Amino acid sequence: MSVPSPVPKLPVSLAANPKLSSWVRFSGEGGVAISPGKVEIGQGIVTALAQIAADELDVGIGRIELIRASTAASPNEGVTSGSLSVQQSGRALRHVCAEVRERFLAAASERLGVDAALLDVDDGTISGPGNVRTSYWELAGDVSLDHDATAGVVAKPAATRGVAGHSVQRVDIPDKVFARPRFIHDCALPDLAHGRVLRPDIAGARLIALDETAARAVPGLVAIVRDGGFAGVLADSEAAAEAALKALRKGATWSAGEPLPDEDDLAGFLKSQPVETTVIDARAAATTKRAARTLRRQYTRPYIAHASIAPSCAMARWDGDRIHVWTHSQGVYLLRADLAIVLELPAENIVVEHMEGAGCYGHNAADDVALDAVLLAKAASGRPVRVQWSRHDEMSHAPFGAAMAIEIEADLDADSEIVGWRHAIWSNGHAARPGRAAQPALLAATEIANPYPRMISTNPPAANGGGGDRNSVPLYDLPAWTITSHRLLTMPVRTSALRTLGGQGNVFAIESILDEIAVLRGEDPIAFRLRHLRDERASDVIRAAARRAQWKPQKQSGIGHGVGFARYKNTGAYCAAIAEIEGTDDIRVRRLTLAVDVGETINPDGVINQIEGGAIQATSWVLKERVRFDRTHITSTSWTDYPILTFSEVPAVDVEIIQRPEFEPVGAGEAAHGPVTAAIANAVFDCLGVRVRDLPITRDRIIAAMELAS
Repeated sequence: MSVPSPVPKLPVSLAANPKLSSWVRFSGEGGVAISPGKVEIGQGIVTALAQIAADELDVGIGRIELIRASTAASPNEGVTSGSLSVQQSGRALRHVCAEVRERFLAAASERLGVDAALLDVDDGTISGPGNVRTSYWELAGDVSLDHDATAGVVAKPAATRGVAGHSVQRVDIPDKVFARPRFIHDCALPDLAHGRVLRPDIAGARLIALDETAARAVPGLVAIVRDGGFAGVLADSEAAAEAALKALRKGATWSAGEPLPDEDDLAGFLKSQPVETTVIDARAAATTKRAARTLRRQYTRPYIAHASIAPSCAMARWDGDRIHVWTHSQGVYLLRADLAIVLELPAENIVVEHMEGAGCYGHNAADDVALDAVLLAKAASGRPVRVQWSRHDEMSHAPFGAAMAIEIEADLDADSEIVGWRHAIWSNGHAARPGRAAQPALLAATEIANPYPRMISTNPPAANGGGGDRNSVPLYDLPAWTITSHRLLTMPVRTSALRTLGGQGNVFAIESILDEIAVLRGEDPIAFRLRHLRDERASDVIRAAARRAQWKPQKQSGIGHGVGFARYKNTGAYCAAIAEIEGTDDIRVRRLTLAVDVGETINPDGVINQIEGGAIQATSWVLKERVRFDRTHITSTSWTDYPILTFSEVPAVDVEIIQRPEFEPVGAGEAAHGPVTAAIANAVFDCLGVRVRDLPITRDRIIAAMELAS
């Protein structure tokens, strides 16, 4: 009996935005405008999408113009997050461009009187037997793209693609290298006013009285804006705005705040709070084996700041009851939805347009500062208003990546083989982005006269990769397990999406205890992992990293080596990392060797960039980063108090890509963080003989671990 063929489906982003004309249009000057709903945040997506479009349309990549996402015209692809841009936008665009090519070939066939199968396309010129020719641009007036995409369109085979799969120059880099204005921070609209917002240093405090006298005397002041607990200033220059804000702060009276947790006992705090408990996954053993012992280990990570190099910035302009917002938000449609709630306006009255910001992966203050700009712009009489947060604002009031406490219990038999596994997570939710609830998730919405409550962060569903539970289900073939997530229902420290969500913490915990078990058995850590893997793609990245790093060199005093592995979300990119560290006065990561499998590689150099960047960021998280606070306020409000990895501390990073053109492409941006974190931690043990299970791995933490072990 024959099995029916599956019904063709459109890629997810295209199913949500099926109109071909919303993705592609041809200009009369020989250009091709591509309009994705995903945004450039430094990950190089505009280059990868240009490559995909150039291949499917058979045009030179130099003809491609990527249009910035805007709610006025772009497809609604939700939010740019989760390493999904190539996976979602890329697949949609590949399908769209393949169908557009078909439609133009059909039109050319009719015009030229030649069978479409005999026509070729070269850089947009369509030609056939007898030297007949036309082009996309000649036919553009005759071919309507105001049609929904058709399921079942077949894109080019990978082997016939001439641009995808090759490293091409990033289209966004020249502006950044030559300091041409590209970031929103550098944009200056005509007649621009500057705004600043007054916020408390004490956590949870609310503005209860405000003496405006001194601020009103500042030259260049345009207006003082107050709406309940929200207050700010407008001025003709940034200097005047800063001076007015300083004067206004002296006249502010605040309510008492809310206590913050004990920073030195985050695990105790996380485990003492009311929680929502969910069993993420459970597997029963086929045969019950007796456990000779149980290894119980706890791992923690602190709150982590996004620490964007440039603090958040936005511009807004009112025109009657309509508002235009310029923002580096990762989700322009989601931000528009929250603005509509706060402003009590129809969403169609609001245009949110993306402009690049100087560095962030995750939910920093980009959306918050957009509402700040909108509220201040109400008092600007139609002038555009630019609001720039300070470093202190960014490090105090932007959402943080959630702290985590992870307990793993591994039941071992007499040979220290794993017979049971229990993994429990305590953490705030990892997502409180705008546009996903009936109430807004924006900071100023909690401050206005009719305030909304602070949104308690939730976790994305497991089908979308999960949140605190991301990567908590082992990819290894273990006989039995139970994975449990305890999401906190309180949130004294504001949390939302930070790169990898819970993936970094869970991979750190899993790979650390696996390493410990391998040591107990006297087994090589790589051999131990390979013995527990059934996925050959997983095994291949571990073998490739080991081979490239020449695992394992002869033991040297003061030098350690460690390995870490994960498949991001258990459905995305495979990545293995080997760290070489030096343990002297402080831990120094000398070299990171990584192997990655992202399926089809659209731009190899872009993938390497992403893996290198993720590896370096993870190194900074592991060795340095920790939000500091006392019981009343955040204290890590500068680079001095919140140090990040410096250029002199950056390790050498060597990346090998395993090419898999037969598999659909997946994102690389978040694949390296968990494996690198675990590899460094395991290298510390190899070097010093102590396990540090609390991040960051500092000198104090190492000394404490040594004292505990003695």
